[in-house]
Amino acid sequence: MDIIRQIEREQLRMDLADFSPGDQVKVHVRIREGEKERVQVFQGVVIGKKNGTTNATFTVRKVSYGIGVERIFPMHSPAIDKIEIVEKGRVRRSKIYYLRNLKEKAARMKLRRK
Repeated sequence: MDIIRQIEREQLRMDLADFSPGDQVKVHVRIREGEKERVQVFQGVVIGKKNGTTNATFTVRKVSYGIGVERIFPMHSPAIDKIEIVEKGRVRRSKIYYLRNLKEKAARMKLRRK
């Protein structure tokens, strides 16, 4: 059992930014198209995080042309190039799935004061 934990520890990434639900983030994802590889940016609000060792994930939601798009990213994936925090949001819940039912201006997050 200790061997499994050791292998998992080697796979963890410590270079990612520390963010929480409600934050607006830019996730730079490496995408392979045939022989080429490029970086695509997915910007949106973090609506949930699932903690764990190698199976930790986070969900990012954005509205593109009036349609809500959600994407679930594995936290320690080698496909994630970097994560930038655009702005810190102030929320009182750990999972903010209620944003799915809100429209336009109501779905905006309040900013966290410094």
